[in-house]
Amino acid sequence: MSSTNPLFILTVLSLLVVFSEWVVRRTALRHVGSALVVIILGAVASNLGIIPTTSTPDAPVPVYDVVFGFVAPIAIFWLLLAVNLRDVLKAGLPLIALFAVGALGTMLGVFTGMFVVNGADSIGPMYRAVGGMFTGTYTGGSVNFNAVALEYGVMRDGLLYGGTVAVDNVVTAFWIAATLALPRLLLPVWRRSASHASRVAGAAPIVDVAAETETIDPRKLALVLALGTGALWVSNVIAGLLSRAGMNVPSILLITVIALSLAQVRGVSTLPGARVAGMYAVYVFLAVIGAFCDLRAMAGLGALGVTLLIFAFVTVLVHGTLTFGAAWLFRMDLDGAAVASQANVGGSTSALALAKSLGREDLLLPGILLGSLGNAMGTFLGFLVARML
Repeated sequence: MSSTNPLFILTVLSLLVVFSEWVVRRTALRHVGSALVVIILGAVASNLGIIPTTSTPDAPVPVYDVVFGFVAPIAIFWLLLAVNLRDVLKAGLPLIALFAVGALGTMLGVFTGMFVVNGADSIGPMYRAVGGMFTGTYTGGSVNFNAVALEYGVMRDGLLYGGTVAVDNVVTAFWIAATLALPRLLLPVWRRSASHASRVAGAAPIVDVAAETETIDPRKLALVLALGTGALWVSNVIAGLLSRAGMNVPSILLITVIALSLAQVRGVSTLPGARVAGMYAVYVFLAVIGAFCDLRAMAGLGALGVTLLIFAFVTVLVHGTLTFGAAWLFRMDLDGAAVASQANVGGSTSALALAKSLGREDLLLPGILLGSLGNAMGTFLGFLVARML
């Protein structure tokens, strides 16, 4: 039985980050990277019963809720303080087009997956809703997933809803791992332009110890923390005011604007501690993503779990094939394809973590913005697919 004590859970999550950094810096796993290692360690810890596997309204885990609600957006803020807007502009329309291809791939994947598992018989009357839910979550995120689920009343079927959540968590963790590995696995056979070849050659190593090591005093550490928490507070207040005025602007976009504005101030953009704090926060977020990979819940679902797992895997494989295939065909950046795909399947924070792990500072902001675009599109596409199935 896992402990639900917040101090214990936070201790374990931090130790997972410590161990992942240690093994990546000292062993052959340096070719894998800390992000992938910490996801795996989080999954191992939760499935061994050391820490909880999920947080639900019936059994909340406050640490996990804080990580998703506060730590992840503050991590985005800290890492964006180093973003050079001139580099971001180079990503531009090609990444947006690739993201749109990825969304189309998700839709096609849902249709293909439902055909493979014969969803009407194996899942039952709710198969259309399930298709819409996975379209939403693999275009935008869990908000879109739950919006479709609420509309169709899937939550009233506890087994089916619990199964879709468990499968979504497992496949999301798998795809984060896949997009971390694919840019390196595909590189030898990638049909790339000269500009892409030079960009890959000049990319940062997976583990750049010097870049992630800073000297900081208490005053500057306090300032980094105050800027992060203050920016999140301001963005939430503004989002609330805009919502009451009838404008639904996600706070993640507002904190992005605040971070980019401050990043243009030299004293802030070079503030020591922001990079290290941001990476720690991202690794804790990824450890929780891994923890949500509940294999015991999957096993307890029986035939329904197998059906949902096959369906979800087919969905992301079709999505990935179409996304990376389009990038290959049009000689687009391989790392950019991975970030665009992760923005679809995992959302803003996962896309940012991937860009950082790939050593692509220029893809941090595009990943976040594409994730926000997915949040805006996901529910609409989810309902569209549910009606078309």
